[in-house]
Amino acid sequence: MLHFGKFAAAFTVAASLMAGTAAAQTMLRSSDTHPDGYPTVEGVKYFGELVKERTEGRYSVEVYHSAQLGQESDTLEQVRTGVIDLNRTSMGPWNGLIPETTIPSLPYIFRSVEHARKVMNGPIGDEILAAFEPHGVVALAFYDGGARSFYNSKKPIESVEDLKGMKFRVMQSDIFVDMVAALGASATPMPYGEVYTGIETGVIDGAENNFPSYDTAKHAEVAKYFSLDEHLIVPEVLVMSKLTWDRLSPEDQEIVRKAAKDSVEKQWELWDAQVAKSRGIVEAAGSTITQPDKQAFIDAMKPVYDKHVTDPKLQDLVKRIQETQ
Repeated sequence: MLHFGKFAAAFTVAASLMAGTAAAQTMLRSSDTHPDGYPTVEGVKYFGELVKERTEGRYSVEVYHSAQLGQESDTLEQVRTGVIDLNRTSMGPWNGLIPETTIPSLPYIFRSVEHARKVMNGPIGDEILAAFEPHGVVALAFYDGGARSFYNSKKPIESVEDLKGMKFRVMQSDIFVDMVAALGASATPMPYGEVYTGIETGVIDGAENNFPSYDTAKHAEVAKYFSLDEHLIVPEVLVMSKLTWDRLSPEDQEIVRKAAKDSVEKQWELWDAQVAKSRGIVEAAGSTITQPDKQAFIDAMKPVYDKHVTDPKLQDLVKRIQETQ
């Protein structure tokens, strides 16, 4: 009985410690509009695995994909007010709030995906991340959102002239609207979920996006012509609510920030695999892929830069990005 009593006492102590550990665990909620398995969703999941491992289980991350917590415009406010802890979003919705975010959103600011990754994962990217903090969030890292190109239901796009008079869906962004206008086409902002029907019914001729979105949203079914002009290479950003951040110890803040940075290359790897897979799928299904000479497209962007980059500080940021080798 004595031995049993010692065992029972030890078990009670162990159970108490386990309960205390369980009580100390914090689940961080993260939002993403993309479906489960999408590279940004999987990138944030990997970030969560690193956080859980490095905090010895004190923190973990639950990713609510497929817009379960709302569309991006809704979740931006939720993360700023601390209703949700983390959010993976595109850059466009931040443009009106954080001027620095307009620069990576400019057409042809990046020469290639490799150039974009080098800039956004380096000192210039860190400078742009820091610009988020006065606005209720701590920006942790930039993910690859792919190169966006035009696709349509009418004809192959071989030159700028081929775009004239056509109607394309764009995100709600003044830069995107002005970009399409500079190419002689008409921009129609509309929700992403309405694009398929819009093309199918002729409300719009096409849209612009990357291969994974063109594939997974089934837009290739109604818009068979994809022009690889790569006019936008806009990064995605992972942010944490400042209210959540301030509840972390300095040591845990460092763990979270480093885990986000360490998840970037994993997300790139997932993204590259998805691009190759999606391109193969749409080509096999009959999409026509053309690759126009980009220089005429680039030359047409001068009025867009003149209108949206008037602040000398932002002009310097453009110059430094363009000079990055």
